[in-house]
Parts: sequence; structure tokens; C-alpha cells
Amino acid sequence: MTQEAKETFPPETFPAETFDPEAFRAAPAALAGKVRTLAPSLTRSMRRVAEAVASDPAGCAALTVTGLAERTGTSEATVVRTARVLGYPGYRDLRLALAGLAAQQQSGRAPALTRDIDVDDSLTDVVAKLAYDEQQTLADTAAGLDTAQLEAAVTATAGARRVDVYGVGASGLVAQDLTQKLLRIGRVAHAHSDPHLAVTNAVQLGAGDVAVAITHSGSTRDVIEPLRVAFERGATTVAITGRPRSPVTQYADHVLTTSTARESELRPAAMSSRTGQLLVVDCLFVGVAQRTYEVAGPALAASYEALAHRHR
Repeated sequence: MTQEAKETFPPETFPAETFDPEAFRAAPAALAGKVRTLAPSLTRSMRRVAEAVASDPAGCAALTVTGLAERTGTSEATVVRTARVLGYPGYRDLRLALAGLAAQQQSGRAPALTRDIDVDDSLTDVVAKLAYDEQQTLADTAAGLDTAQLEAAVTATAGARRVDVYGVGASGLVAQDLTQKLLRIGRVAHAHSDPHLAVTNAVQLGAGDVAVAITHSGSTRDVIEPLRVAFERGATTVAITGRPRSPVTQYADHVLTTSTARESELRPAAMSSRTGQLLVVDCLFVGVAQRTYEVAGPALAASYEALAHRHR
């Protein structure tokens, strides 16, 4: 792969992902999670189509492509493009997916949505709503995570001379979490939340190093800039983001997509995105630990022993 920035495709022309009917039948609710993840990066007309199929799968499954276009005030071409961006070869496949999702919801096994947290909710309700949203975020992230991309990121990280991780705000906490985990299995890792320090360290990276950028929006300049520098220096770059078509992916060799719970006044994006990010970080860490177990196992045991007296 050349070190030139990869081309950014508009949402309506981005190539569809490979559709696996068997995988869908095993987890039809993944569609709702994918819609929530992609909606912010879609055009307004495509977003209307995506939100319609997520909010009323049964009703939309009964519509022809013309009917769904009329319902959403869009065109047939927009409906087909939306289906492809969601990962289906055409509208017929999307309708089958909607029918499966509707059947699951009607069975009472998995409600599609839950009400937002209200100011006057009891703590019991708050616990229940947060628990549901957290579980949904984890399920959506797991269903949408590209294991081939994860495998490649694990391979690069396991063999890296050094790993730099960039994140600010809530994503900075996740960056620290990943770095701490890697350090405990004997990897050389650094977390950077200061944008100037991140760039000056990125300049020192090269082939054989890995740089990881964590940003839910995918457009945080303080995270994109050091990743760009690392990319141009020849390091392997990884983006953990909730927006798979965002600016940060231009400089990422591997993209690991997270989902997020619905935002509300009392549950901002920084809070809801952290759950999915932590799952991806844990998957990356465990994969690296497996690959390097001869070193990772003793390193974990040594770090545990060194800290044991502090927990007595």
C-alpha cells in the first residue's frame, strides 16, 4: 500500500460491503445497529431512508422500492444506494432483512428502541435503560466489527516495535486503557492526549511501528494529525471510530468500527461511544496476547505479582 492518503468516497458512491445472508439470518438485529452507526455519515435523503427502515422494519418490508421512496420523500435510486451502503446487494435483499428484523421484534426477544432517560426517571429506571443501551451497543459493535480488519490490526500490533495510541477527551481514556493493557504483556506502548506531543512522537515512527487513533466522530483534528504523520512515515495505522467514512480513515490502513447507543441530553456521545470503543480495544488486546503468549503470559504473571501486595 502506498503512503498516499486513500481516496474518500461520498456515501452514495462508496462500494457496498460483502453481504452474507447466513450471517444476517443469525443476527438480524445487526441492521438496526448498522443504521445507527452509519446515519451521521449519510446524505440527508439517504438518512431518511435508513431511519425509516430502522424505526419501522415491518412497515418498510411491505413496501416496494417505489413505495419506500414515496414514503421517505426520496427517489428509487436513493433507496437502492442506501441498501447498498447498509451492506445489501439490492433492495430485495434489504426487504428480506427487514422482514427478519420485524419477526424478531414481534417475538418480543429484542426491542428495537428504548425511551431516552428522562430527568424525573427513578434510579431503577436509569439503571435499566443504561443497561439495555450498553448491551445493545456491545451487540451492535460486535455484529459490525470486521474481523478481517481486526485480524490485520492484531498481526501488526503483535509484531510492532512500538505502539502509539492517540485519543482526546473520553477517547483519551480509552487510549490509556489500551496502552496499559499492552504494557502489561510486555509491549512498548504510549498513549498521547496532548496533540503537540502526539505529532512530535509520530514523527519518530516508521515501518514496523503501529499508530492507533481513537475518535468516535472520526473528525477530531488533534487525533487525525498525528495519525497522518505516522501514516506518511510508513507506520501501520489503525482507526477505531464510529464513522467508517470519516476523515480519519483516509490515513488508516485498518479501520475498526464501533457502534454507539442513542444519544440524549443526559447521555452525550462521549459517554455512549466509550462502551463500543472499550470492546474493540479488548478484542485487539486479547488477540495480541494470544499471538505473543510466550511473552505475554509471563509478563502478566509478573505484573500481577508485583502489584499483589498493594491489594492485600
